[in-house]
Amino acid sequence: MRTVYWEDNCIKMIDQRLLPNTLEIVGYRTHMEVAQAIKDMVVRGAPAIGAAAGFGLALAARESASASTPELVADLQNAVAVLRSARPTAVNLAWALDRILKKVTGFNGTADDLRRIVLEEAQHIADEDVAINKRMAEHGAVLIDDGDTIIHHCNTGALATVDWGTALGVIRTAHEQGKHVHVLVDETRPRLQGARLTAWELEQYHIPYEIISDNMAGYFLHSGEAQKVFFGADRVAANGDVANKVGTYMLALAAHDNHVPAYSVVPTSTIDLSLKDGTQIPIEERDADEVLDIEFHGERIAPKNAKARNPAFDVTPNRLITAIVTENGVVHPPFQKNLRKVFTT
Repeated sequence: MRTVYWEDNCIKMIDQRLLPNTLEIVGYRTHMEVAQAIKDMVVRGAPAIGAAAGFGLALAARESASASTPELVADLQNAVAVLRSARPTAVNLAWALDRILKKVTGFNGTADDLRRIVLEEAQHIADEDVAINKRMAEHGAVLIDDGDTIIHHCNTGALATVDWGTALGVIRTAHEQGKHVHVLVDETRPRLQGARLTAWELEQYHIPYEIISDNMAGYFLHSGEAQKVFFGADRVAANGDVANKVGTYMLALAAHDNHVPAYSVVPTSTIDLSLKDGTQIPIEERDADEVLDIEFHGERIAPKNAKARNPAFDVTPNRLITAIVTENGVVHPPFQKNLRKVFTT
């Protein structure tokens, strides 16, 4: 089952807010609904968001009543603005929309032909994501040794992509190659993508795991109980700075201090060569209620008038990254030089 797919003239996706207790497929027929689903994290993970945005644009093409190509192009450009603003940090969203816009700009055929082309390109993006993830997984699995215990942050499996996954896809491939691996799953607060989603996926793959709270990672790294750290990314700057789910920076710091390699696994579509470094990556700040509306023994943990901050991502400096795994190979420092090479491979 794919995380995001097109069926019966609508976009369907797994509602990830309901996992692990309920596996439910939801359908959307307007690009506004898709944009809201991305904001509400019905779908999440940079590659999955990109695919969802592409299909959202295909919905916008169907929604438009324009009979002329120029009018349809104008409607699509308006839809792009709506979808692009849904979540600012994940570069795959903008990448997918820009890729489809290139097909749209200057198109000389009929409006119906253009509608068909938009859907075809969105489907290409989704299909390519699966193939890219499997190539990444083959490259990354080489970095995992038999018997490794791996700390994994957030969710980077099939749920974060169209299928297979990035960092968790690497772990899954190593497992299927016969390597004995054990995963320490960061809960990934405040939305608990690790405890809810990664743990659920690992159970499907029959990979041994244990859930740990985010602040336990340093203990296992310092005690020598973890040999590798793997995570994904929502955007990588040209110098190799990595924006990923908040908490990645602290995990990479602890890994670096204990001489444990930390790997980021990303498709090249997540690498943004237009940004010099991580300071230029926009960081989404989400609603404070995600932090405050948490109960313990049936009672809210925070005082009634408490305030909170809720950045969804942080930036890990390139000096803390051992290597970046892409579908075109494993990239080692200096990233400023070597990241560009994977785009010509």
